[in-house]
Amino acid sequence: MNAAVLLIASALILVAGYVFYGGWLAKQWGIDPSRKTPAHELEDGMDYVPAKTPVVMGHHFSSIAGAGPINGPIQAAVFGWVPVLLWVLIGGIFFGGVHDFGALFASLRNKGQSIGEIIDNSMGRAAKKLFLTFGYLTLILVVAAFSSIVASTFGNTTAAGAAVEGATLAANESTAMISILFMVLAIGFGFLLYRKNMPIGIASVFGVLGIIAIVAIGLNFHPISLSYNTWMWVVGAYILVASVTPVWILLQPRDYLSSFLLYFMIAAGVVAVVGGVLSGNGSFQVPAFGDAALKGTGVFTTGTAFPALFVTIACGAISGFHSLVSSGTSAKQLDNEKNAQVVGYGSMLIECLVAVISLCAIGFVWAAASNGTYASPTQVFAGGLSAMIGTFAPGLQSIMYQLLILAVSVFCLTSLDTATRLARYMFQEFFLNDGETHKDVTGFRSIIANPYVSTALTVVLGVALGMNGYTKIWPLFGAANQLLAAIGLLAVCTWLGAVGKNNKMFYIPMTFMLAVTICSLVQTINAKMTAYLSGAADYWALIQSVIAVLLVALSLVLAYIAAKTLIAQHKNMTNGEKENAA
Repeated sequence: MNAAVLLIASALILVAGYVFYGGWLAKQWGIDPSRKTPAHELEDGMDYVPAKTPVVMGHHFSSIAGAGPINGPIQAAVFGWVPVLLWVLIGGIFFGGVHDFGALFASLRNKGQSIGEIIDNSMGRAAKKLFLTFGYLTLILVVAAFSSIVASTFGNTTAAGAAVEGATLAANESTAMISILFMVLAIGFGFLLYRKNMPIGIASVFGVLGIIAIVAIGLNFHPISLSYNTWMWVVGAYILVASVTPVWILLQPRDYLSSFLLYFMIAAGVVAVVGGVLSGNGSFQVPAFGDAALKGTGVFTTGTAFPALFVTIACGAISGFHSLVSSGTSAKQLDNEKNAQVVGYGSMLIECLVAVISLCAIGFVWAAASNGTYASPTQVFAGGLSAMIGTFAPGLQSIMYQLLILAVSVFCLTSLDTATRLARYMFQEFFLNDGETHKDVTGFRSIIANPYVSTALTVVLGVALGMNGYTKIWPLFGAANQLLAAIGLLAVCTWLGAVGKNNKMFYIPMTFMLAVTICSLVQTINAKMTAYLSGAADYWALIQSVIAVLLVALSLVLAYIAAKTLIAQHKNMTNGEKENAA
């Protein structure tokens, strides 16, 4: 298979999906540019802050990207490039795009509130409480997994305590230094944009020049060297502060600047793939339908294609975390409803393109990935693309490797900040009634719903769990995240039905995702409990099993309530049609 043909054909299919299917969805749901968005209606300078479309797009794109569209396709490449590519394209256009766009639209029409509040409006308060519990557990796993990934790319030791040496240590220390400087740059950018009212075009020029400057500094000056565990707590302190800071100070400017790194990463990937092919070195070695002997070795996942493929590839096709971002932060910043398609649906399809680029990356270094040369999917991604660039520009290979590693860690940090903020929203919503804030209640509720208390609890739980290393968390996170996607689809589907809009495009995605993820979690429970009871695994296997059981139980109850709601809606619609006919 020619990697350039694969990449270009995929890009064209994704563009067609955005124009035709995304445009059709917008018409079916009735996107209204004249309607006032929650960012304007409820502007508070803290969470509800209207922002220009490129800024919201940057926040949304950076938050949902993380390491997902890179890790998933590379780990799932063991099933072959054909299944991976089909799931990325079909999943992105008909599953993930519908899920993200629908969640954003529903939140816009519900005062920028979360999926939990949307469920309350269409399925009842009990269903809302169940969803908030489910969503919060998933976000704890997000914080644990992504903080672990960041600490792994910053630290001088691994999660297991082994020392990191040589070029990898230098790359880790450079990435940490650049990331720290990036936060300072973002605060300065936000000050220019929101307090000095500098035009976004001019501010962007300064921002890009600033990124170039801090990269140059970080590559040549990186005196900070800390262990994995120390970085875990440093990252925890950062997200604790960042997630309670007004969005205009750090979240919006940082995520907007982060998006330039993501766009750079995509451009670098396209240049690497096309340039490698044109130079006669762009080989693509992933088998069409995989190699069963490699399952569970090196960077590859385990299990059978169903359900493992659909759980492993999350963010590159459909991810439950996206619905929380759409309805948690992005809906509170969108300036005009007409931009919901580009932010919600468009960001998902761009992420699909990142997933295809990741597939091309492992295709170039398939032999090295298969024999265990690379320790993580991130290294495969950076190593594959930088090696492709090295075929026609050898002098750039080393610096490109470090820049690509940097880009991935920056996205993980943005996802971390957003996930912690979302967890705070959901934790507070659980203890507050509609329209209440922590200032409106007394006693225990006023304490537990306090933004600082709820955030601190989230950070402590997430970081403590992440101390075990992301490899122990990722399998459970993948299934929980995809189950959250199924619940998000259920929520938007029932809400659309309640307001009389077309929701039939949700039926197949939500049924399929429920089947996939429940099957995966049942397999996880069986494997972990068997290993624990036989003495082949530690207490962590028992914890995973307990969380998996809770997730399955919560999802089944929510699915039952949703089914009852949809059946009732259908009966009411049918009776109404009969009455009209009479």
